[in-house]
Amino acid sequence: MNLRDHIKDKQRIVIKVGSSSLQHKETGGLDYIKLEVLVRELCDIRNQGKDVILVSSGAIAVGKRAVRLGKDDNPIAVKQACAAIGQARLMMTYQKIFSEYNHVAAQILMTKNTIVDPLNRFNAHNTFSELLKLGVIPIVNENDTVATYEIKFGDNDTLSAIVAALVDADLLILLSDIDGLYTDDPNRNPDAVFIGQVEELTDELMDMGKETTGSNVGTGGMNTKLLAAKIATKAGADMIIANADDMRIIHRIMDGRDIGTIFKAKKDENFYLADYVAAMDQD
Repeated sequence: MNLRDHIKDKQRIVIKVGSSSLQHKETGGLDYIKLEVLVRELCDIRNQGKDVILVSSGAIAVGKRAVRLGKDDNPIAVKQACAAIGQARLMMTYQKIFSEYNHVAAQILMTKNTIVDPLNRFNAHNTFSELLKLGVIPIVNENDTVATYEIKFGDNDTLSAIVAALVDADLLILLSDIDGLYTDDPNRNPDAVFIGQVEELTDELMDMGKETTGSNVGTGGMNTKLLAAKIATKAGADMIIANADDMRIIHRIMDGRDIGTIFKAKKDENFYLADYVAAMDQD
């Protein structure tokens, strides 16, 4: 069975874009052309009557640039302050571009406690549901300003999979600085073989996760993407890893073209999101 043939029928899509994909490598400044293309692609999906949610990194990096802070080894409190500055700037930029295409964006900031606490999880689910009913495009990020361990250990690959599970999405797209899953890190091993389709996440595949994909901006490597695939597929969503170099890749993926690595959904009726996230807290 070709999983790509069914992509065009997906109705609720979560798309994650990493920090490095939104910035100019030379300066760290926002890449407004890529941002505009990203927003246009999301609006086009929404115009087809589908639900779409964006999980967007970049708040800390944008905040650092705003206050001209160049160091990477900043204390947690400094990163939290930069997140507060950067998140506001990032959302302002998104709102402006979305409005040009006559769409409304909303901000949702989450922590692990949003999922672990039953009332918080219930409220978050309802908020997403109402926003999507209204035709709004939610933009999600970790609440780095208040949750210290989110900055230290958190990543938006995992967050996007958790969001996909929470809202019962049927497709998760992770856009990053790598084309998909390889048998080894292609930045280090030229003989690494590309894997286009994954039917089942075996232990052997999970062991292929590496600590880096070549980016020093984001917090997630291939390991976090495989963990995201585990969450998403158990929750019943297909997942695709693809390269964010050209944001127009989104509509090509939605057309069912052979792009990136696709992971087949394998819904696990015993998978309970809150327990999984609570266990992450104890790691």
